[in-house]
Amino acid sequence: MGWGSMDVALCCIIALCLVHVSLGAKARHFKWEVVYMYRSPDCFEHIVMGINGQFPGPTIRAKAGDTLVIELTNKLHTEGVVIHWHGIRQLGTPWADGTASISQCAINPGETFRYRFKVDRPGTYFYHGHYGMQRSAGLYGSLIVDVADAENEPFHYDGELNLLLSDWWHQSVHEQEVGLSSIPFRWIGEPQSLLINGRGQYNCSMAAKFSNPPIWQCKFRGNEQCAPQILMVKPNKTYRLRIASTTALASLNLAIQGHKMVVVEADGNHVQPFAVNDLDIYSGESYSVLLTTDQDPSMNYWISIGVRAREPKTPRALTILNYSPTSASRIPMSQPPVTPPWNDYNHSKAFTKSIYALMGSPKPPETSNRRIVLLNTQNRVNGFVKWSVNNVSLVLPSTPYLGSLKFGLNNTFDQKSPPDNYDSSYDIMKPAVNQNSTLGSGIYTISLNTTVDVILQNANALAKDVSEIHPWHLHGHDFWVLGYGEGKFKEGDEKTFNLKNPPLRNTAVIFPYGWTALRFVADNPGVWAFHCHIEPHLHMGMGVVFALGVHRVGQIPREALACGSTGNRQN
Repeated sequence: MGWGSMDVALCCIIALCLVHVSLGAKARHFKWEVVYMYRSPDCFEHIVMGINGQFPGPTIRAKAGDTLVIELTNKLHTEGVVIHWHGIRQLGTPWADGTASISQCAINPGETFRYRFKVDRPGTYFYHGHYGMQRSAGLYGSLIVDVADAENEPFHYDGELNLLLSDWWHQSVHEQEVGLSSIPFRWIGEPQSLLINGRGQYNCSMAAKFSNPPIWQCKFRGNEQCAPQILMVKPNKTYRLRIASTTALASLNLAIQGHKMVVVEADGNHVQPFAVNDLDIYSGESYSVLLTTDQDPSMNYWISIGVRAREPKTPRALTILNYSPTSASRIPMSQPPVTPPWNDYNHSKAFTKSIYALMGSPKPPETSNRRIVLLNTQNRVNGFVKWSVNNVSLVLPSTPYLGSLKFGLNNTFDQKSPPDNYDSSYDIMKPAVNQNSTLGSGIYTISLNTTVDVILQNANALAKDVSEIHPWHLHGHDFWVLGYGEGKFKEGDEKTFNLKNPPLRNTAVIFPYGWTALRFVADNPGVWAFHCHIEPHLHMGMGVVFALGVHRVGQIPREALACGSTGNRQN
């Protein structure tokens, strides 16, 4: 059949559109060196992990459709390193996900690895170390993806501000790792400080006011490394405030004195706008809120960050929203906003359950092909305290899963898959009768392009009447959060699922003694981590691995698999 003139015209239009998109996208190149260095993030000098002499690491700014090329050189001398690009799905580039022993080998001291991947969607993201507990050591930074040229966000703003939130210990991560793997068990404790854009104040209350000078100034006078980063704004404007949490442990609450915030984005996905006085943010999550500067312009206002879900032994982090032309040194006249009580879970749930997808967002499939129920428990393995999922505590192999599956190396990890469910007689409200668990490196093999439901089930920990919050992060995909429930998930609870407008996220929280239901389409070939984003919990085994369609993965860079049993089997 011949082509008519309309067919030719349509083809030309499509070709022109493709040319326009390709011309608008750019390859953005970065050369980074990861180093240890002395810094004073909270006015207390300590060794931190930085990039090119910066802590936090450099902010990456790109546009949707751009390709990022990061040449990462390990200058740590005695340990490997990788970087995970949190929230970037790595479509077609699973080897660039930056997960040691899963997607790639750790980059050895003195070696350089080139990450190359496309950022396909706009949003608020970040990057961080994913080897050992290097995120706790300070290996993180912001990754902001703007809309492509000629595209617009579904909301208006006049300016933009960025907050990267983290927590900070004075004990080194190496000491923390040894304590977590010791008998008797040594917990890392609560952080000494909370950091806003890498800056905090240890043992110094910014809110205490004295006339000459205010105590919040005296501690860091002359020390730019821990001086709070003032957020400068103009009156009667609307600002987009990007907020991301790369904390190792702390769940946080953010409030801005005298100002409401309108939530418009969660984990790179647009949400139905809603106004709040404060918001809870868990490790691994990101938000965009709209802030209107409609208060008295002759005043400044506190920005307050406090701990949630754990008894707060860490002081609040504080900085100032500075209305121009008012002096930034003018202290707000009243006390900072009070963080809600740490165990007020109703407050947390009310915020979390207010998040819905923006009208017109993709909807989940009506049904799923498979359901995996993941019971989160604290256990013991040969006397060591561990976290387990369906009674298996994850240990990662020396050969990356991606290489093992690509080359059919069946002797590099456990071939038995973890269970899809747990014993229905298990009482989630009490410490386990048998507290013993097992170590395992098995994976969940998922059929490509199928729909999977994951039920995250929380339970009592080793101690009586203790159930902790766990934020779970999925690599390589977003998922729909279909709902939350109290107690044990049971047949029939799926009738309560929100299939109309559930939010798309890459991180979701399970509340104490409750469950969270997720649904995702397994359409991105690769091997992907799914784990609690609390750094010590992952270190203690709280994660699983999903593998799908690895036979569809294209050529993998040689240096990604130059370790373990794949060292001699590279393509």
